[in-house]
Amino acid sequence: METVEMNSVSLKRPRSEDDVANADEIKRQKTSEKSKTGNNSEPDIETVTEQPDKSLLEDTKNEIMPREESEDQEDEELEDSDEDGDPESFADMMKHGLTESDVGITKFVSSHKGFSGILKERYSDFVVHEIGKDGRVSHLDDFSVPVDDEDPSEETFTVLSDEDKQRLEELQLLKNKETSVAIEVLEDTKEKRTVIHQAVKSLFPGLETKTEDRDGKKYIIAYHAAGKKALANPRKHSWPKSRGSYCHFVLYKENKDTMDAINVLSKFLRVKPNIFSYMGTKDKRAITVQEIAVLRITAQRLAHLNKCLMNFKLGNFSYKNHPLKLGELQGNHFTVVLRNITGTDDQIEQAMHSLREIGFINYYGMQRFGTTAVPTYQIGRAILQNNWNEVMDLILKPRPGAEKGYLVKCREEWAKTKDPAAALKKLPVKRCVEGQLLRGLLKYGMKNIISAFGIIPRNNRLMYIHSYQSYVWNNMVSKRIEEYGLRAVPGDLTLKGATAVHIEEGDVDKYTIHDVVMPLPGFDVIYPKHKIGEAYKEMLVADNLDINNMRHKIRDYSLSGAYRKIIIRPQNVSWEVVAYDDPRIPLFTTDLDKLEGKPLPVLPTDGKFRALKMEFSLPPSTYATMAIREVLKMDTSIKNQTQLNTTWLR
Repeated sequence: METVEMNSVSLKRPRSEDDVANADEIKRQKTSEKSKTGNNSEPDIETVTEQPDKSLLEDTKNEIMPREESEDQEDEELEDSDEDGDPESFADMMKHGLTESDVGITKFVSSHKGFSGILKERYSDFVVHEIGKDGRVSHLDDFSVPVDDEDPSEETFTVLSDEDKQRLEELQLLKNKETSVAIEVLEDTKEKRTVIHQAVKSLFPGLETKTEDRDGKKYIIAYHAAGKKALANPRKHSWPKSRGSYCHFVLYKENKDTMDAINVLSKFLRVKPNIFSYMGTKDKRAITVQEIAVLRITAQRLAHLNKCLMNFKLGNFSYKNHPLKLGELQGNHFTVVLRNITGTDDQIEQAMHSLREIGFINYYGMQRFGTTAVPTYQIGRAILQNNWNEVMDLILKPRPGAEKGYLVKCREEWAKTKDPAAALKKLPVKRCVEGQLLRGLLKYGMKNIISAFGIIPRNNRLMYIHSYQSYVWNNMVSKRIEEYGLRAVPGDLTLKGATAVHIEEGDVDKYTIHDVVMPLPGFDVIYPKHKIGEAYKEMLVADNLDINNMRHKIRDYSLSGAYRKIIIRPQNVSWEVVAYDDPRIPLFTTDLDKLEGKPLPVLPTDGKFRALKMEFSLPPSTYATMAIREVLKMDTSIKNQTQLNTTWLR
């Protein structure tokens, strides 16, 4: 499921007198880093595998839509060129954003004193390796391609000219009225014709070829074999029966989220994105390594992309008979560097020992709720209330805070005219939620908001109601810990297999806080038998919702609910404090560094700065920022960070 990303970089405590002495050095470090990267974008702090609630897992499909190239380029230019003004004005705008307490994140489990640290805007300070269902951690460590006699020759990839490829792509995608493309065979040999036949069929799935004589010259004629369906269904008869139908590979990517990466791969391969499958989505601002499967695309073709793609590497190829399924991973292994730490060695040891032995509260992180003045949970609540005018208003109305200029103009036009066509004209980026809803209103009219809202991809729509569930869960868990502390009590819930049961008075000594789960509200869950069970009902009543009737008249928005552990104890926890002078150098080697033989820079024994490098593994749908929050004892919201340190943006 697509997640809402949090943009942040600085995790700083309010500065004490001890901190002030280092302020100039820290500022110089950030300035040096920024001048090196030349990047003024707001970085994302975390990569999360977001596993859908069980109601979504039953019938979720990967809704990845290919985007028109011109729109992509325009969107990227707009996003890259957008500036938020000076840091002071940005901090002022972020006063309207959310803090952790706004979404129920209020408690800590550890007793150590917190300290400051910065997760640099260098995305290489945050590395995520997917853990498969067999417990194996995904690594990119092999570029070799499985040997297969039926693979086309290397010449297949170079025999067609750029002009030929352009014409064939337009034919394949039915972009013009031509019914065929003729390619002249300049060196007329059987071998040359065979290579051209192979190139067309392997590079442009859905096209067939034949040889024709025209005016004494040989031509390869490419044409559609089965109309529009051919593009969606890769050629079955061209795939060897002895080979598994799916090519599995490891995708190493930098600064790109999973869905964007698959859109890029599908464009280069000239196939539809829905032939790719994966176990979980990884967000943008990180280096991530995960397994992908693709239907009937050879490892040879995939490996060829390594020569032309930036910020991607593909490897560890194998053929299997099955795709990957969303949610079937065990979790993710994180390697995180917190730079410019201020904690003493004792503070750091206490914090990390607590993380390893006790863990952290399994809150849904700030990414779940958005970063603007209109939190996603408010839209989810309006959907559950069946208040569609409110849904439309929350998405489209003007809002205070930091937003791109074209969105501000679009919202102002909407507030003034309530005219979808007029507001849409102010919006050059049409694939955002606002643009999709306006197109829906244009198509279905203002009196059919439900259908208009339905134009937004399903996963994005469900994100809103899952955000509301998360908001309720966070608040209830904080109440539970405040009321009963870090021990199991009678009336708590625990799981027996997949079934939740209440902990009885006589059995309470058999359980610890690590066994306790709490429900996300829905029609197929039970609630605790103590004060917190009543607190759930009271919270939903205050939101004009009936906890005993969570079925919606639109099936997609019916919530079955789920259970979630309240405390997570990370696995494979390790850490070290390293000294460094140059903020631009990496502090560990990535998979790609190792493949390319890059040595780790030699670090000084007594550098100007200290960094905490930590590693840990988390199960799906848990947030690494919440683990970092527990270590630093920090509010991880953008609002808090920008108010504490307004220089982070620059």
